[in-house]
Amino acid sequence: MKVSLSYRVFVLAYAINLAACSLAPDYQVPSVSIPAVYKEAGDWLPAQPADGAPRGLWWHVFNDPELNALEEKVTTANQNLKIAFAQYQQAHDTARAARSAYFPLVTGTAQASRQKSSGNLANTPSVRTSNDFLLQGDLSYEVDLWGRVRNLVAANEAEAQASAADLASIDLSLHAELASDYFTLRGDDTQQMILDLTVQDDQADFDLTRDRYRGGVVSELDVNQAETQLETAKTQAEDMRLQRAQLEHAIAILTGAAPADFSLAAHPLDTVQPKPVALNLPSTLLERRPDIAAAERRAAAANAEIGIARAAWFPSLNIGAALGLESASLSNLVSAPSSLWALGPSSALTILDAGRIDALSDEARAAYDQSAASYRETVLEALQDVEDNLAAMRQLEHEQQSQSNASAAAKRALKNAEDLYKGGATTYIDVVVAENATLQAQISLANIQTRYTVAQVQLIKALGGGWQASDLKDRD
Repeated sequence: MKVSLSYRVFVLAYAINLAACSLAPDYQVPSVSIPAVYKEAGDWLPAQPADGAPRGLWWHVFNDPELNALEEKVTTANQNLKIAFAQYQQAHDTARAARSAYFPLVTGTAQASRQKSSGNLANTPSVRTSNDFLLQGDLSYEVDLWGRVRNLVAANEAEAQASAADLASIDLSLHAELASDYFTLRGDDTQQMILDLTVQDDQADFDLTRDRYRGGVVSELDVNQAETQLETAKTQAEDMRLQRAQLEHAIAILTGAAPADFSLAAHPLDTVQPKPVALNLPSTLLERRPDIAAAERRAAAANAEIGIARAAWFPSLNIGAALGLESASLSNLVSAPSSLWALGPSSALTILDAGRIDALSDEARAAYDQSAASYRETVLEALQDVEDNLAAMRQLEHEQQSQSNASAAAKRALKNAEDLYKGGATTYIDVVVAENATLQAQISLANIQTRYTVAQVQLIKALGGGWQASDLKDRD
C-alpha cells in the first residue's frame, strides 16, 4: 500500500507533538501553613468526612420545613445563581474551544468569478475576458513544539474548573444568606411578640394610672410617665415591623419572587431547634471550601500562562496543505487536469520586538505570584471564618445562659415594683425603670438567640457546606 506524502508529514507532526516540551514551570499548589486544630474548637467533636463528601442539603440540620422549601426555591429560581451557572457554561465552552487547537483546522472555499483584463497592458492577452471556478480545501496544523497549545488548553481548563468552584461558592453563599435572613426574621418575630405584649401591659398600666389619678391617688406626673412608656413601646413595635418587612423583601428576592407576591407568617424563633454541627479538621477545609478550590485553580491557570508567554521566544512550526479543483469552464471543473494541491511547512520567529516578549513573560510570572498570594489569603480568611464563628457560638452560648437569668430576675423585679405601686408604697417611676429593664433583658435574650442561630449557619458556610447525616456529631 502506497502511503501519501501528506500522510507521512502529519504523522511526523503528531509524533513531534507527543515529544514536545512544555515551558511552563512544574506546578505545585502554593504552600500555606495549616494548623493542626482550630484555636476556638473547645469541646467540639471533630468530624472525619471522606474526601469529596457531598455538601448536600445542609440546611436540613435545622429541622425547619419552611426553611427547606425556601432553600429549594433559591436553587431553582435565584437569578444570581443562574448568572453564575451561565458564567460556568461560558468558561466550559472556552475550554472546549481551546482543546480544538489539538487538531488540524480544515476550511473549504468555493469561488466563481468572471473577469476582464485591461487592453492597455504591455502584453495584452488575446482573450481578455475569462471565467474562474474554484473548489478548494485548506488544512493548517500548528505543531506544538514548545507546549503553547497544551498550556493554553491547561489554562482554560483550570479556569473552567475555577468557574465551577465559583458556582459552588455562590450557591453556598446564597443558601447561607437565605438561612441567615430567615432566622433573623424569626428573631424579629420573637422580638415583635415581646414588644406587642409590652404594649398591652403598658396600655393596662396607663389605664390603671389614669384611673388612679382621677381618683386622686396619684399625681399627673405618674400619668405622663405611663403615657410616655406606652408610646415608646408602640414606637419600638412599629420599628420592628419595618425591619421584619425589609427582611421579608430580601428573602423574596433570594427565592426569585417579587416582594409583592411573597409573605411569611410570623413564627417565633424559639420554636426552631437546630442540631449542633460537626467540626471537620483545618486541613479538610482545603478540600471542602469552593472559594479555596477556585483560588487554587486560578493559580494553576496562571502557571500555565507562564508557559504560553515563554513559548513566544521560540519559532512556531505550522503544516499547511491545500487540495482542490480550478478551471476556466464549469463543464470540465471536475476532471483530473483541473486538480491542484500544495503541501509544506512554515515557521516564524520573532527577531526584534523591543522587549515585548520579555515583558509579557515577566507579566505572566507576576500574575502567577498574585494568584498564589490570593490563594494563600483565601485559605487564611477561610480559617478565620471558622475561628470567628466557633468563638461566636461558644460565647453566645454563655451569653444566652446569663441573659436568661437576667431576664428572669428583671421579670421578678417588675412584679415587685408593680405590687408596691398598686399598694401605694412606691412611685410609678420605679415601675417604669423595672419595665424598661425587663423589656431590654427580653429583647437582648431574643437577639442573642438569633445571633447564635445565625452563627451556626455561618459556621456551616465557613466549613464549606454540610455533609451526610452520618457525619453529624453532637457536642457533650
